[in-house]
Formats: sequence, C-alpha cells, structure tokens
Amino acid sequence: MEIKEAQDKIKGFDIARGWRNDWNIKDLLLNITEEGGELWDLIKWVNDEKQKEVINNNKEKVSDYIGDTLFLLLKIANQTKVDASQALQNTLEEYERRMPAEKMKQVKHANTKAGGIDNK
Repeated sequence: MEIKEAQDKIKGFDIARGWRNDWNIKDLLLNITEEGGELWDLIKWVNDEKQKEVINNNKEKVSDYIGDTLFLLLKIANQTKVDASQALQNTLEEYERRMPAEKMKQVKHANTKAGGIDNK
C-alpha cells in the first residue's frame, strides 16, 4: 500500500467512526511513545545479537507495533493536514544531504558528539 493510499484509508476509517474532528495530538503522541515502549520492552537490556534473535522470534509482535505506530503517525498527518508521502520525501532528501553515504560508511553514525558526521 502506498503512503498516500494508507493516509486516505485512515481518514476514511476516522470519518466512518465520527472521529474526524475528535482528536488530540498530545494523546496520539503519547500513544506512539507507548508503542515504542512496548517494542523496547522486547529487547531491553540485551546486546545487539540477542536483540536480533528476539525480534526474529517475535515478528508478529514487532509487526503489530510498527503497524500501530504508522497508523498513529498517518492519523496525525491527516489531522494536521500534512501530506505524509511528501514529508517523507523531504526528509529523505534532507538526510541524503546531511549524511553522505560514503562518509557514513566510514564513521557509521551521525552523532557529531561521538565523532559522527551530520551536515546540518
């Protein structure tokens, strides 16, 4: 499903339930934080290899967290009248500029405080 199609489908979902004008961005953001916390709960306090193993053994749960989070993000996009597809395109273009592939292969991250590169 394309991003625009998903965003429109969520808009229709909300309209069908009478929720189009009943929203609170703060609560939706808190819900996103909750979903992230549920995913984190699966992998907290374990090393990278164990994280990969846990995620591979819990694909259904991981998929559920990702789906819930995407739903909430697209719901926020609808409520704020943001084209999520264009927002993602803009972000990808910005990241391409800020974090050139060849430099990232050398330093592995964009945290400038830890020696990474981020051309903000």
